Amino acid sequence: MSHQVPSDLGYVPPDGGWGWAVVFGASISVGFAYTFPKAFTIYFKELQAVYSISYSQIAWITSIMCATAYGGGPISSILVNRYGSRPVVMFGGLLCGIGMVSAAFCTSILQLYICVGFITGLGLALNLQPSVIIIGKYFLKRRPIANGLAMAGSPVMLCTLAPLNQFLFDNFGWRGSFLILGAILLNCCVAGALFRPIGVAKQSVKNQMIEEGKEAPKEEVTKMSMEMSNPAYAPAETKTEEEEEKDCCEKINRYLDFSLFKHRGFLIYLIGNVLMFLGFFAPIVFLAPYAKHIGIDEYSAAFLLSILAIVDMIARPATGVIANSKWVRPRIQYFFSFSIAFNGACHLLCPLASGYTGLVVYSIFFGLAFGMVCAMLFETLMDLVGAARFTSAVGLVTIVECCTILLGPPIGGTIIDTFGDYKYMFIKCGAVMVLAGTFLFIMNYYNYRMLAKEEKERKAKEEDPKIVRTENEGRSNWNKETLQDGPELEPLRDEQEGLKTEVNGTNEV
Repeated sequence: MSHQVPSDLGYVPPDGGWGWAVVFGASISVGFAYTFPKAFTIYFKELQAVYSISYSQIAWITSIMCATAYGGGPISSILVNRYGSRPVVMFGGLLCGIGMVSAAFCTSILQLYICVGFITGLGLALNLQPSVIIIGKYFLKRRPIANGLAMAGSPVMLCTLAPLNQFLFDNFGWRGSFLILGAILLNCCVAGALFRPIGVAKQSVKNQMIEEGKEAPKEEVTKMSMEMSNPAYAPAETKTEEEEEKDCCEKINRYLDFSLFKHRGFLIYLIGNVLMFLGFFAPIVFLAPYAKHIGIDEYSAAFLLSILAIVDMIARPATGVIANSKWVRPRIQYFFSFSIAFNGACHLLCPLASGYTGLVVYSIFFGLAFGMVCAMLFETLMDLVGAARFTSAVGLVTIVECCTILLGPPIGGTIIDTFGDYKYMFIKCGAVMVLAGTFLFIMNYYNYRMLAKEEKERKAKEEDPKIVRTENEGRSNWNKETLQDGPELEPLRDEQEGLKTEVNGTNEV
């Protein structure tokens, strides 16, 4: 499926060069988008005391932030399709900074919901999707490696922001910390400035129009150029209601492609991921509380998250390298399915860890499995739908996944409250993820079989003997073959131009 991507873009991505600067900027944006809601929890205890609120009320800050970050996916996709990744990420960084600076002057929890939860969350949404989308514009052959490096920004940022937040809180208090964090989040604007757009696609379209213009009569070329330069030149036509509705749908699909819901591979990916996220984040949220529950001190419990983050940091780029190999890349969907099932198996075995050593081993394997899934989360989607439709696909996926991302931890907390034991929560998360991995493996096997069957039927049709073609059909096929084979047919094209010149004498064609 991956080899079809270049035709979607209309050009061959450079697979390097300035693309590595883009990967660096994407790692910063993705790191902030995934890590900031987790790192912000360090201020919860102080905010509870200041506003005299319960833990459930203060927890709504991160819930609103995560919901906005994922729910804003379609908005981000529309803006990227309209303006490109660079201005969207820079505007998102500005929103993040404004939200946190405004939060420093809040006097009620409702104001924090708006400033931190909604404004900062929307800024993070405008950072996440464009950062992943721009990688698909710059990379093709090395795209899994690039995605792995970009996604590695999340654990790196987690290891940095967690101690930084504690340092800021100890020295400047929560209001001063919010002001400084607002300034730090403005670095997303710098990261967005690295997302230089690629103009190759537009140039190739322009060249194609020039080539078509050479074969058209001069009068038609003149008329076409006038219509392009002056939209008012086009003859006025009375449009029916059906045509207006069709034009409206075309405009909507230009920014957000809802036809993806008819795409077999996209639907398989969407269903599997919605199921997976019911058990994906809850184990991270409850790992440290579970360690304290079995009698481990606070610092040792917190260190488990550090172990997980360090392993995750190594696992993401390593997974990208493995996914880019010639053995895995053609069937990367199977590797993704295995990673999800492996993640679930770790959670199922977690209740067997009765002591601190067992939890350390669990954290190592959990960090490895978590990094594998995160490294391929967007790469597999791009492999299915192609780089050209990825912008719309990631927006539609995030808005649907938003619900299960929010429901996962609360459901886990309800299970803990009901049974009074953490092990049932881990078993639930493990079972859900194993089920999601199994579903994706079976359905991707079916999808690969159907794609192979469709490809075989297409080749069989092409090999059938053709009836005598008309002159126009011959010219159309000649142009198609020239575009596919590129410079290899230049000598034949020159020979054809020479024959045209001989037939028409000194007149231009």
